[in-house]
Amino acid sequence: MSTLNFKHLRYFWMVAKTGSIAKAATQLHLTPQSISGQLSEFADTLGVELFRRVGRNLELTDTGRRILSYAEDIFSTGDELLEVVRDSSLKTTITYRVGCADSVSKLIACRLVEPALRLDEPVKLVCREGRLASLVADLAVHRLDLIIADRPMPSHLSVRGYNHLLGESGMTVFATAGLAETLAPGFPQCLNGAPMLLPGEDFAIHQRVLQWLEKHQVYPKVVGEFDDSAMMKAFGQSGAGVFFAPTVIAAQVCDQYRVVALGQVASLVEQVYAITTERRLSHPATVAISKMARDRLFV
Repeated sequence: MSTLNFKHLRYFWMVAKTGSIAKAATQLHLTPQSISGQLSEFADTLGVELFRRVGRNLELTDTGRRILSYAEDIFSTGDELLEVVRDSSLKTTITYRVGCADSVSKLIACRLVEPALRLDEPVKLVCREGRLASLVADLAVHRLDLIIADRPMPSHLSVRGYNHLLGESGMTVFATAGLAETLAPGFPQCLNGAPMLLPGEDFAIHQRVLQWLEKHQVYPKVVGEFDDSAMMKAFGQSGAGVFFAPTVIAAQVCDQYRVVALGQVASLVEQVYAITTERRLSHPATVAISKMARDRLFV
C-alpha cells in the first residue's frame, strides 16, 4: 500500500461511530452492500482485522481502535479546514491535546486545564484519559501536547519527556452524612472498622495510604479498590464507604458528591505533574495551566 484511501477510511470511521454497517449506510446515503464491500477492501489493503461481530453489532478490534483514533484526528482537522474556508474571518484555532492519567482527580484536571480555553487565540481542547504508560506512548509520537499525572514519567520508558511539578496537596477523608453518623467519634479512630474505598495500585498515593493507616493503627474494612478516581467518588457518594481525595478540592468534592469531610491528613501528600516534550514550558496553553496551578489551585 503506497497511499491511504481516504474514502475507505471515512466509511470505516462512520461504521465505527454508528456501530453497524446499516446505520453507516443510512448516514452516507449508500447501500449496506457497498459499505460492506469497501470496508472489506480497506481491511484487505491494510492487512488487518478492523472489526469483530458481537451479536448483531460490530465491535472494534484493538487495531481498529488505534486506526479510529487517527481517523478522528484526520477528519477533525478536515472539519476545521472547512470552517476556516467558509469564513476567512475566523481566527486560526489551536488544537491542544491533553492526556489525563486515570489516577488524577478529574476535578483537579478540569480546574488546571480550564484556563487554556480562555486564551486570546481560540483553542480546541482534545482530552484523552488512560493509563500513564499509554499516554506517554502518545506523547512520544506527538499525539499529545501534555500529560497530567500523579507521578513523574516512569524512568524505564525510553521516551524523551520532562516532568514539571505543578503542585501538591494533603488528603482529606470523606463520607456521606449518613455513613458518618454510624462511625465512632474522633479522627482517625473513626475509620476503624469503617467501610473504605481505596485508590488502586496505579495511584501514586496507594501505598502511602496503606502506610498511613498502619502507622496510626487504623484498620478499616476495605470494600473496594478503584483505578479511576471519579468512579471511587461516585461509589463514595452512594454511601458504599469512606474515601480519600486531595484537600485542595475538598469544597468541590463535598458540593458535587454530597459528602462531608471526616478529617484532613496533611502528611499524606498527593503530587500533580505536567509531563511534556518541552524542557521549558513555552506552549501558551501549557503556560496557562502552570500559572493556574502555581497562583491559584495549589497556593
